[in-house]
Order: sequence, then structure tokens, then C-alpha cells
Amino acid sequence: MTILKRATALPKDNCLVILAKKNSDLKNFGLTQTAIDAIKKGIAIDRKQIEVSNGNQTVFVLIKGEKEAPTKAIESIRKAGCNLIAACNEHKIKLISICDADKKDESLLALAEGIALGNYQFLHYKMKNKEKETNSLKEIILVSKTIKDTQVNRLQIIVDATCTARNFVNEPPNTLDAVKLSKEFQRLGKEAGFKVEVFDKKKIENLKMGGLLAVNKGSDIPPTFTIMEYKPTRHRNKKPVVLVGKGVVYDTGGYNIKVGNGMETMKCDMGGAAAVGAAMWAIAKAKLPVHVIALVPATDNRVNGSAYVAGDIITMYSGLTVEVLNTDAEGRMILADALAYGEQYSPELVMEFSTLTGAAVAAVGQYGIVCMGTADEKTKAKMKVSGNNVYERLAEFPFWDEYDELIKSDIGEIKNIGGPVGGSITAGKFLARFVNSPFMHFDIAGPAFLSSKEAYRTKGGTGVGVRFLFDFLSNYKA
Repeated sequence: MTILKRATALPKDNCLVILAKKNSDLKNFGLTQTAIDAIKKGIAIDRKQIEVSNGNQTVFVLIKGEKEAPTKAIESIRKAGCNLIAACNEHKIKLISICDADKKDESLLALAEGIALGNYQFLHYKMKNKEKETNSLKEIILVSKTIKDTQVNRLQIIVDATCTARNFVNEPPNTLDAVKLSKEFQRLGKEAGFKVEVFDKKKIENLKMGGLLAVNKGSDIPPTFTIMEYKPTRHRNKKPVVLVGKGVVYDTGGYNIKVGNGMETMKCDMGGAAAVGAAMWAIAKAKLPVHVIALVPATDNRVNGSAYVAGDIITMYSGLTVEVLNTDAEGRMILADALAYGEQYSPELVMEFSTLTGAAVAAVGQYGIVCMGTADEKTKAKMKVSGNNVYERLAEFPFWDEYDELIKSDIGEIKNIGGPVGGSITAGKFLARFVNSPFMHFDIAGPAFLSSKEAYRTKGGTGVGVRFLFDFLSNYKA
């Protein structure tokens, strides 16, 4: 992972990256007149990234947009930072120093964030070509007299946590099953200092978590249920915030089996679990003053002679009976047990993350997170602010009572799919039946896994949800 550091003085020999406006003063960076003239020429032809030689030093100047809304402007800077990586690799640059000509700390931090996140690679299974495949860039030095070490350290935590979530999602299903995922959460707990308890299959059976057990019936690998808790001595909230993450480590669809290439990326179906687990690590590492509990039900969804089938009636942990009409609607089955279990903590807010529906993908694509729920409007507004801050934007869907009618069952209390309309909403409505506390459902099916790189959101697992959660909980007040 990329290392972030801070310095107060400009480097003499390091590759220098200057973030500037078209009219920014560049005289205080030790640039030769030849270099300044070359930069002005690049600006005149509207180049956004200008590379010049300053003696023996390579200098890049990145030009900011000047007519963008604040959150959009910051996102553009992140993307500009990511675009720089190709040039760094071309020159085999290992260390860069970055600065902002206008001394804007927020812009400089965003630049570092975009570079560091865009520099991510998943190379665990490319050892023979490791040197060839690895990006050359290893270290970023933020040059500023006003940015504090604590800000740089916090950014390092955010980047590392996001990359950790990406690693979890990118791991093949034969190397990261439900048991191994719970062990990874235990490792994170030891590193960051939060409690982790893992329920094995026997404990899950004793608790009668019918949804989790039903989905697991087709697997040879037992399910796990992981409870993570971070409770600092001084915390702002009287009651905990509960996070819930979907941990379907691989999804075949069960007997409603996925067709065509539908299974190729299904190792990503635990993106919600990855997000909440990595976010817990970040929250504890940064010592945020908030009491948080994270719950992850984990299993794969496979097919054998014992697998659950459409038509089954499942009694859930809460006691509700569910008519299974589609075994590929498995995520809501395991999440329902976790949500019901979380009620014992009397949470003041429940936030659940899952790669839940194709309907969410169809609605907003990879450009945002579909959300809905029963939290109050003030809390929702704060969530949207955090979503905009990190550009993991929220698209809130209606949660009208009429959608409840679509999940009524003829022979059970509810069924696990609705009808031909409102698929992402009826999934949220299903989940809401298992939680009485203020609740928000975040369907990250679109942005959690990308088929191609989109700026600093690299191909494969993106770690979406981690930065959003960290921003929201950093500013959380009950």
C-alpha cells in the first residue's frame, strides 16, 4: 500500500507535483524560467497535466477546474491525481512530493487520496511477475506548513481500509470462505483494537438463525456470524450504531441458478461485509469517539441435494416465517437474521450494506448507492452530505407502505421476493420487517465491483462504503 508522509519544505531532488489554477503563482517552487515558460505554454493550450524538466528534477503541474461545485471540484482533483500514476510508472518514479500552489489543504489531501487509491493493485497471485506488474510509486509526501500529521495519518487509515476491503472482495472464493472471512475480521480486531466474537454453526443453530442456515444448506463449508464492537471510553452516542454487512462469499444463485456469465463476479457478493469490517478497522485505528457494533452473517450459496429450494418455508431468528420463492434472493435471508439479532443492542441507528439487487444496478449503474429506510430526515441529510464528500453518492428510493403489499405471502408471513416492479425497494422492505430501530439500507450492487477501472476506483473490488461510513461516523452526533 502507498505510504503517505508530510513535510514542510520543498524537496530538492524528488519528483515534484504542483496542483494549481491557470493563474496560480509558480515562482516559489524553485522552477527555472524555462520550466515556467513550458508550463505557461501547456496552460495556453488547455492541458490539464503538464510535465516539464526542472534541471534534473521532473515536475508535473495539474490544473484545477475553476467552475465546479465544491464536492465536484474535490472529486476532479482525486481523478487528476489518479491520472498522474501512468506518468509516474513510465518514469519508474518511486517517491513524489505534492503541493498546492494556492495552499488549499483540502485540495492537497484529495490529490493524495486519488493518487494512493488509484495506485492500488491486487497482485497476490502474480508472484512470478510481481516486479513487472507492480506500480513503481511507493511513497507520497504532502508538502504543507498547515496540514497536520493527524490529517495525514487519518488519510492513510482511510486509504488502507479501502484497500483492505478491495482485497477481501478480490480474493478468489476458494481462498476466502465464510470461516476464513471471520478469521480476517479477528485479525483486523487485533490490529486496530476492537472486540471480535465469531459464532460457529452449532451456535448459529442454537440461536435458530433460520435464514442463514437455509442459505448454507447447499454448502460443505459451515456458516459464521461475526460480531465486532468498538466502544471507546468516551463516545458521543448513548446507544450504539449497528452496522450490518452481507457476507455471501460466493453466490451461484442456488437452485435458481445464475445463467451465462452471471457467476463470474459473484465472489464480490460479500462487498457489504468487506465494507463494514474494513470500516470498523478504520474507526478503531482513528479512535473515533463513537460506539459501533458490526454484524456479518457469512456463507456461500451453492447447490447440492440438501440445498434450500423455492417453495420452502423458513422460520427466521425473529420468529417470522418466510416463503422462499427465489433462492437467488439469498442475501436478504441472511441479513434478516443479523438485523433481528442486532435489536438486542437497542441501537439508535442501523446501517446495512449489501450487494443486494440487480434492480439497483439497473436504476443507477455504478455511479451511486441506492438507499432507503426509516431513519429521520435529519440523519438522511447528513448521510447524503457524507456521500457527496467522498463521492459515494446516495440515491434515496421511496419507502412507501404500498410496497409492503408486494412481499405478502399466501402461506407464510412474507415472501423473499416481490413482483416485477420495485425490486430494490421490496428487498429493502423485506429487511425492514426484521428491525424496529431507525434503519437505513444501502444497496451497493452497482459500485462494489467494476469490470474496468474508473479513475481511482480500480477494476474489481472498489471498497465502496468504507470512505462513506468513515466520513459519516467521523461527524456523527446522536
